[in-house]
Amino acid sequence: MAATATVYMLWSERNERMYNVFQQLEIDYVIGERNKELLPNSSGPAAILRIFGVTREGHSVCCNVHGFEPYLYMSCPPGMGPDDVSCFHRSLEARIKEDYRVKNIKAPQFVLRIEMVHKRSIMYYQQQQSHLFLKIVVVLPKMVAICRDILEKGIQIDGFGTKCFLTYESNVLFALRFMIDCNIVGGNWIEVRSGKYKKATKPMSYCQLEFDCLYPYVHEVVLRYSELNSHAPEGEFSKMAPFRILSFDIECAGRKGLFPEPTHDPVIQVANLVTLQGEDHPFVRNIMTLKSCSPIVGVDVMSFDTESEVLLAWR
Repeated sequence: MAATATVYMLWSERNERMYNVFQQLEIDYVIGERNKELLPNSSGPAAILRIFGVTREGHSVCCNVHGFEPYLYMSCPPGMGPDDVSCFHRSLEARIKEDYRVKNIKAPQFVLRIEMVHKRSIMYYQQQQSHLFLKIVVVLPKMVAICRDILEKGIQIDGFGTKCFLTYESNVLFALRFMIDCNIVGGNWIEVRSGKYKKATKPMSYCQLEFDCLYPYVHEVVLRYSELNSHAPEGEFSKMAPFRILSFDIECAGRKGLFPEPTHDPVIQVANLVTLQGEDHPFVRNIMTLKSCSPIVGVDVMSFDTESEVLLAWR
């Protein structure tokens, strides 16, 4: 028990001056309210990206990235100007509001803006270097698919009639879109510029360190004003962080010939091994059991009276 207590104590310690550099393991997103401190002029729901990782010192990190917006492209109809884009914006907004998939979403607007940009399609041979496209920026990731459906089935545009449009990059997953735009690859090291992040006031994870930062139109790692830097796996950043790897086995009081069901078959034990990345032997060995259990050599045995106590202790 003394060794285990020491491990818990070490896990709780951290150097907060160094936690802005970490190796990322996973990126996902949640839907929540916009951060008023980082985005004072916006309101309503937003997609908040969460980057999970581990620092060089072995501390778990959750970096909440605010301000990255989902988008898709479509070909710009010939002859369309800025005034026509504003009219198209209103038409698309109205069509989205009619869609059943947004009836429970409370947002000031669904289409945040539409920009005219020069891009080049990779389909077919083209002599021209670039063409005019419309970049449609929406409030939530699910709006991308809704916009795609509306545009591909046809939409009425004043002065242009009802037209169907081919969309581009409309099937790119939101987290992947973020990784592409920030040059982030799986398992690389991320650095958030000092002074450009704030400790999370409402943590969304169980990580030891959690902070919020703003996505300031980061498209290339070399941008001087990037708050979020993605390091190439070279030199110092080719090393692995000291990940703690949990291996576990859950046993239930099963009935013969039937797959366990939560309502009938309680969890009777959870066995755990925790190994440090690169080490051969685990430094934590324990088992949490329902009711009593005989001692096991080299294993910390913890017994509980109810299933809920077992599961809460394991959490």
